[in-house]
Amino acid sequence: MATVRNRLVREAAARGKYSPLYRHLTALTGPAWRVTFSEIEVILGFGLPDSARLYRPWWSNPKRDAGHSHALAWQAAGWKTRAVDLESEALVFERVEAPSDGVEAGPAGAAFDLDEVWPAIPGGSWPAGFTLSREQIYDDSGRLTGGPDDEAEQRDRTAECS
Repeated sequence: MATVRNRLVREAAARGKYSPLYRHLTALTGPAWRVTFSEIEVILGFGLPDSARLYRPWWSNPKRDAGHSHALAWQAAGWKTRAVDLESEALVFERVEAPSDGVEAGPAGAAFDLDEVWPAIPGGSWPAGFTLSREQIYDDSGRLTGGPDDEAEQRDRTAECS
């Protein structure tokens, strides 16, 4: 099951906005690649967002409960970032060692486990006794009201005026 999901993630990374970076990384040989932000922009064919130049977390390697398309692109290709230098606008991509736990290897021979990088989070159940109807959310004109709390506030205001 996980191998199917991993394959689908790699296929999505190969089609997504950051697919040129994904394809470039899968074609690289060697354990590391030092690169500048400008070189990455040439590979991508568009400029990096301002946040990539301002905030080190943009370049982070998410572990749990996080993940953005740019980070999934390098992780699905079997790489991680390190030595991010915002002053010189450079970083190092480092190949991730393939674990020996039988996880399917990616195109570059590195392992990728979607459940580790971007796990499913159960949403939980509704509180006991919670009900919600369309009438509680929208007014007669189809405009969003405020839900059950808005209705209760209207009742309270009506009671105060009486």
